[in-house]
Amino acid sequence: MTPRRTPEQLRSFRWFGPNDLRTFGQRSRLRQMGLGPEDWVGKPVVAILNTWSDINPCHLHFKVLAENVKKGVLQAGGMPLEIPVLSLAENFMKPTTMLYRNLLAMETEEVLRSHPIDAAVLLGACDKTTPALIMGALSAELPFLFVPGGPMLRGQWRDQTLGSGTDAWKYWAELRAGKITQEDWCEIEDGIARSHGHCMTMGTASTMTAITETLGLTLPGASSIPASDARHWRMAAESGRQAVENAWTDLNPSRFLGKSAFHNAIVADMAVGGSTNAIVHLVAMAGRANVKLPLEDFDTISRKTPRLADLRPAGRFLMEDFYFAGGLPSTLAQLLDLLDGDCITVNGKTLRENVADAKIWNGEVIRSRENPLSAEGGTAVLRGNLCPDGAVIKHSAMEQRFLKHRGPAVVFKNYPDLAKRLDDPSLPITADSVMVLQGAGPIGAPGMPEWGMLPLPKRLLETGVRDLLRISDARMSGTSYGACVLHVAPEAAIGGPLALVRDGDMIALDVAARTLTLEVADDELARRRAEWKPAPRHYERGYGALFLNEVTQANEGCDFRFLHSNGKPTPEPAIH
Repeated sequence: MTPRRTPEQLRSFRWFGPNDLRTFGQRSRLRQMGLGPEDWVGKPVVAILNTWSDINPCHLHFKVLAENVKKGVLQAGGMPLEIPVLSLAENFMKPTTMLYRNLLAMETEEVLRSHPIDAAVLLGACDKTTPALIMGALSAELPFLFVPGGPMLRGQWRDQTLGSGTDAWKYWAELRAGKITQEDWCEIEDGIARSHGHCMTMGTASTMTAITETLGLTLPGASSIPASDARHWRMAAESGRQAVENAWTDLNPSRFLGKSAFHNAIVADMAVGGSTNAIVHLVAMAGRANVKLPLEDFDTISRKTPRLADLRPAGRFLMEDFYFAGGLPSTLAQLLDLLDGDCITVNGKTLRENVADAKIWNGEVIRSRENPLSAEGGTAVLRGNLCPDGAVIKHSAMEQRFLKHRGPAVVFKNYPDLAKRLDDPSLPITADSVMVLQGAGPIGAPGMPEWGMLPLPKRLLETGVRDLLRISDARMSGTSYGACVLHVAPEAAIGGPLALVRDGDMIALDVAARTLTLEVADDELARRRAEWKPAPRHYERGYGALFLNEVTQANEGCDFRFLHSNGKPTPEPAIH
């Protein structure tokens, strides 16, 4: 039997319980809010951290979502407090929401620590929001669980099913190649995002919520419920009830998330053909739990994990199909021999218990273990003299002719240079060339934007070319595809080997061997290094300067050095 705390042992009791001047002031302000002792005496306080905003279409339904969480908290005898935190609107924030992931993580940690909170429910969905909230909550070391915002409905254009992001890239290429008209393009724009919710492909949003469920931080099956499905509201209410229970039992994820749980998350990522961004975020999340997660772990697990979910951009189907085929529980149930099923989850049960009865209802969308889409996961980690600290490639979502490729480099020093010269008729580029983008990493861009799916020159598109080997220190959207080597570390902006590549240099990729090689003699590279000079810093003040001073490289998760867990708890705030 799990021991239960008494009301006097709740963290919020320090704010509301003692009979002194300080708590008098705090209780009087509760009364100012229209509350009375019946609202707080002997009740856990559950914070609902809401990332809603008018400019975040993925989270437009979060006002109603929060009300359903509150309903569950009240049903279970808790006191709900909704608290707004930074909303990371993926499509609108420039240069990239990745620049602000750590800001939301910092805000989450401090909001939870500084207020009279016994447990928290985190409302998130869009890409960086999920890891940011979890990073902060882990550092705050309070009981919490995550409520995913859910994927939007499938898109539609005439008789074509559209997947957000993935089909935007596809039809943009067709427009530039002259295969569709501007009128067609406008119709696609009108039909690709038909409801609230995050991208309905297995992009970064769906990948991160699947990972979060596998880590045990959501209720079972929560990650793939469509945003507009009534079951989503019921899941939110149940999450509120569970948060109250976890406040009483002090079920704190920062205590039960160990290396096995993060290895389980990597298995899930590979089995669903997840986003390359998951690697950066998982490393950062693990760091907040004081778990080391080297890139080698991802590659080792990828090599033995079959890909079972046939989802765009690496496959055919969308998240709505995935949910009705059985969702993540059915996928994980096929992989129990690769998972640590004894890991605890936020409902107090083990991962094995949560997926024990899950069944596949559509064997085309979710393959059985005996009939996988591929014998290994969808992402590979590369090493070589061009990426001594690693790089990643989603080889499940590219033309297979590039699995082993050698070609001459066409180098762009930054993204404006790429945009300026891409369609220049004199650009020396062919279908065998290797496009190289420098200055797009955490410091160079700054913030490591999703520039890694470099657009192809129009004249190549017009000849039928739809993929090219592309290398950068950037990320790419989880909805993207193509032969894109990403997250090259160290990045060009700090003098990594990528900064030394010149037009015409031969570059060799061998995915099976996991190698990426710049075929330039060491003495020539040394000469180039001696001549290399860093570009001017983007920021000299404010949050931007803090970011440049503290951000780590992609292989370390792009977290801030001073936020890494050092194994020592941060002291509770003084009340007096």
